[in-house]
Amino acid sequence: MLFWEEEKEEEAPYEAPDDVLDIGYQIDCRTLPLDHAWSLSRAVAEALPWFEEEADAGLHLIHGAESGNGWYRPEDVENEVLHLPRRARLYLRLPKARVEEASEALVGRTFDIDGHPLRIVREAGRRRFSILSTLFSRHVLTDEDVGEADFLQWAAEQIRAMGIPVRKMMSGKTHAFRTPEGSLFTRTLMVADLEPEQAVELQRRGLGEGRKMGFGLFLPHKGIKSVKETH
Repeated sequence: MLFWEEEKEEEAPYEAPDDVLDIGYQIDCRTLPLDHAWSLSRAVAEALPWFEEEADAGLHLIHGAESGNGWYRPEDVENEVLHLPRRARLYLRLPKARVEEASEALVGRTFDIDGHPLRIVREAGRRRFSILSTLFSRHVLTDEDVGEADFLQWAAEQIRAMGIPVRKMMSGKTHAFRTPEGSLFTRTLMVADLEPEQAVELQRRGLGEGRKMGFGLFLPHKGIKSVKETH
C-alpha cells in the first residue's frame, strides 16, 4: 500500500493585472508653466471626451528633475517655468480598453498650455502598476488650513477604508494650484510597508479627489527608510 503526495508547487510571483496602465507619450515641449495642472487637464479632456467620466483614468503632471548638476526645480509659479529635457514624457493612467482610442486621438496633437505648445509625438511605453512596497504621491488634495498631523490621520483613515493596513506614512511639501474657481492645495504623501496586492490596490484607487488634474495618484518610490520613518 502506497500513500504518495506530490510536492507542492511553488506559487508564481504575484504580477500586477494589466486592466489599468500608465501610458507614456513622447512629447515635444521645451517649457511649461510650473502650475499647469488645470490647463493640461482641460486639454486632455477636450481631446478625450470620455476622460472625465472614466473612473480609472488619471493624469500625471509633468515634472522636470527636482535637482541635479546644481540645478533645482523652480518654485515661483508666477514668474518661472519648467525647462523640460528631451526625455520628458506625458503619462496618463488609463483603462486598457481605452489605450488605443486615446493614442489615436492624442498622437500628433498639439496642446496650448497657457501659451506653451506641447506636441504629442508618439506613444512611448505602457507600464503596469508597481508591486513595490513603498508608494509616493506628489500631490494629495487637502485644505489649506489642515495641519500635517491631521492630514496624516485623514489619509490613514481613507486608506484603511480600502482594506489596506497603514503601517508607515510620511507627508512633506505643500503646493498650491490655481483654477478658475480658486486655489487648490496639496501635500506629498509616502506610504510604506505595503504588500504587493495592497500596493496595486492603492495605485488603482488613488487617494482623495482630483485625479484628472494629477492629484492623489501614486507611483513607486525607492523607500521611506532613505528619508525617515513616520508611524
